[in-house]
Amino acid sequence: MMQWEGIFEFVAVAETDSFTAAGKRLSISTAQVSRQVSQLENRLNTKLFYRTTRKVSLTEEGSVYYQHCRQVLDSLDEAERAISSLKDKPQGLIRMTAPVTYGENFVMPVVIDFMQQYRDIEVVCELTNRQLDLVEGGFDLAIRLGRLSNSSMMAKRLTNRSQYVCAAPSYIAQFGTPYTLSELSQHNCLIGNQSHWNFIDQGKSKAVKVHGSLSCSSGLSLLSAAIKGLGIVQLPGYYVNDAIEAGQLVVLLAPYQQPKEGIWALYPHNRHLSPKVRLLVDKLAQEL
Repeated sequence: MMQWEGIFEFVAVAETDSFTAAGKRLSISTAQVSRQVSQLENRLNTKLFYRTTRKVSLTEEGSVYYQHCRQVLDSLDEAERAISSLKDKPQGLIRMTAPVTYGENFVMPVVIDFMQQYRDIEVVCELTNRQLDLVEGGFDLAIRLGRLSNSSMMAKRLTNRSQYVCAAPSYIAQFGTPYTLSELSQHNCLIGNQSHWNFIDQGKSKAVKVHGSLSCSSGLSLLSAAIKGLGIVQLPGYYVNDAIEAGQLVVLLAPYQQPKEGIWALYPHNRHLSPKVRLLVDKLAQEL
């Protein structure tokens, strides 16, 4: 049994670059992580990490040892998944994260239906617009919108979204309609998390910097402001479709609308999807 002592702590530190983050991931104290790793180093008579006040990184010996330990732990995971797949009903905990509004309106209704279908499944879902670190946070799954930047994650496209530039008829009546991207500088643009709006111009992607009197991280608040005629907004279709259909908003700059973007299920590259997570991903893809 001594051969296993410190292995989980060592791998957690290697993958999070932090004793504190490793402790959070394993639900133990930082001191316990440090003690177990130190005992492992003493047993191996090898320094596994370079430690400074700011950074923890693997030594050459630590890197080699990590690759072997990771293979062993992956094999254990595979063994557990093999047993789980033999059971009639998937069970256990799924930890996931999703954006707030999209998660509330679209993801969680599917998750709840999934849990009604599989009563032995537990779900912990953190709805946040911050892009959390899946490995450090111990997440099995993340739902991400739009362009993906992190190549260390595995991704499955669930569905697509379109971005629309819109304004209320009352705003257009008072301030006019922009027909070119350059005219946006003359209008009050309601800004979300990004101060640039993305378009397609002559077949090429183009980011246009916009300015306005309201900047807010809530898409629903921007939608409300646009409907009331405060300014022009760029939002995904799931925010504005109903308002467009009801005539509360008018689509602008349609010739410059960018192609559909993906809505994705992400999971860490060093994990295979367990049967229960794969079932949930498949249901999300089907329903969304």
